[in-house]
Amino acid sequence: MALQTEKDLSEKTRALWLKSLAAYEVRNFGYTISLIQSVIKEAPAFLDARKILRRAEVAVNKGKKTFLSGLSSASIKGASMVKRDPIMAMDLAEKNLEVDPYNVQANHLLRDAAIAAGYPEIAAFALETLVEGHPKETKFMHELGEQYTSMGDAAKAVKVYTRITEINPADLIALKMSKDASARATMKTGGWETATSYRDIIKDKDQAVSLEQQSRVVRSIEMINQQIGELSDQWEQAQDNVDVSRRLAKLWEDRYEIEHDAESLQGAVYYYNHTNLLTSGTDPGVARKLSDLQMRALEDRMKTLDDWFAAGGAEHPDAPQYREELDTLRRERAELQVAEARKRVERNPTDLQMRYELGEILVEAKQFTEAIAELQRARQNPNARLKAMNLLGQCYVEKGMLDMAERQLKDAASEILAMDSMKKDIVYKLGLLYERMNKRAESIACMKEIYEVDYGYQDVARRVESSYSS
Repeated sequence: MALQTEKDLSEKTRALWLKSLAAYEVRNFGYTISLIQSVIKEAPAFLDARKILRRAEVAVNKGKKTFLSGLSSASIKGASMVKRDPIMAMDLAEKNLEVDPYNVQANHLLRDAAIAAGYPEIAAFALETLVEGHPKETKFMHELGEQYTSMGDAAKAVKVYTRITEINPADLIALKMSKDASARATMKTGGWETATSYRDIIKDKDQAVSLEQQSRVVRSIEMINQQIGELSDQWEQAQDNVDVSRRLAKLWEDRYEIEHDAESLQGAVYYYNHTNLLTSGTDPGVARKLSDLQMRALEDRMKTLDDWFAAGGAEHPDAPQYREELDTLRRERAELQVAEARKRVERNPTDLQMRYELGEILVEAKQFTEAIAELQRARQNPNARLKAMNLLGQCYVEKGMLDMAERQLKDAASEILAMDSMKKDIVYKLGLLYERMNKRAESIACMKEIYEVDYGYQDVARRVESSYSS
């Protein structure tokens, strides 16, 4: 039986799936698990959902001790229902895996039930999970190799058997199976399995043209569309092929760079998201590209709405709902930016420049308390020190800590000798702060300091000149 994809989901189930992806992105793993359990209940053949579910379960249970190492009563019951109702047995396996994703019996139950239900890919996924959770247990690797072989996926089988021989070079069964699988993979790649003569091995003229077009750096829309059509046919037959998904994503992205249309951008986001799911988020290049394109999609829609309002849309009867949509998009953009910046800091915790960038994004998102901790650390970076102090002053002002804001801005201003753009910004903010603190003389003194070198800066001239008339 064929696996289900996102486009096969009902409207209600697709909505749950998209919510679960959003929850996973912000590391709300408990909510992710709850949502995806409902998704796979309605769409048991939706393998992508099970992959995200397992990643969330691993994150939630990381470091926890498990008491499910023995064969649970649920597993025994599930084994008895595999033939009678394999889908129900898959559900039962998932309930066990929720609290122990690497449980041996539960994953074996999922494998057996998936095979009985006609989903060999899900059976392979269950064994992949076991291998991940027990990286030195070659018994599970043998089971996975056999599963790949039964599915006709010789290339993956070779990788598994090679891994076994690296762990145990004396495993003669793995050595033999690796050679056999390698031979099958070579035959499949070369087309020898279906060839009736040497002519069948030679690529036809159309395919040669296609390959030539793929190798070109600069491609026209017609060429890109042709490649998309050809790869889409391949993708429909093998949606778990990472290479095809990645190439499709790049083609849609290339088309968007030329056309700048919503359809191309949506296509690029869809296939990069699919590739990211296939790799379980382990390819940083794909994950970063997906994040960048999601951000561009948000910004494109925001620009459309901003332009609409600038053209007089505020008078339109639908203006309130579009204003609400615009506000929602701005919040989503801030959340995406914060999530991406946090990931970069987690990968490079000692990089103070990234700490500053996270603090800057947190300020833009009005998360001032969280920003303070990052900016205080970023002050230790000479290249980001003054910018960090400037933003720290803003954070303290927003939190009503005016005396601390004053000290921060004064210290920052004192470290800059020339009245450059940075110092003007800091001194101007300090002047506004003094005004808020009812320190009029100090406020005007700041404005005069800027007035002497830049008459046209902000509203400095009006403030200084009005102080004399008053």
